[in-house]
Amino acid sequence: MASKPKSAQQRFADLVDALGCLDGVSAPVDEPGREGRFGGAALKVHGKIFAMLVRERLVVKLPRSRVDVLVDAGEGIRFDAGRGRPMREWLSLDPGARVGWQDLAGEALAFADRSPA
Repeated sequence: MASKPKSAQQRFADLVDALGCLDGVSAPVDEPGREGRFGGAALKVHGKIFAMLVRERLVVKLPRSRVDVLVDAGEGIRFDAGRGRPMREWLSLDPGARVGWQDLAGEALAFADRSPA
């Protein structure tokens, strides 16, 4: 019997467990009312957001060229924070994407950790 697929919240919790213990990484803060705000449910490295859960989708900060490749491959779309302008370095991963959340979050962590503030 096949097991039930994990929800987006469960998958993100797995990321928090895997990456939240790394040096410089901080896990999302559980504060009432923060979940709807940008970065309310976000993993950060040295204070910079690199992965977050938004509307049941993993959103990660990656180099623009990497986002272009993933969008062209149909793995996701550029993230729009509600201002009507997609962000060039942010990918909103499609729920059925073939790329793994752990791999993409690892790429995002490495990118954010070496990006200037």
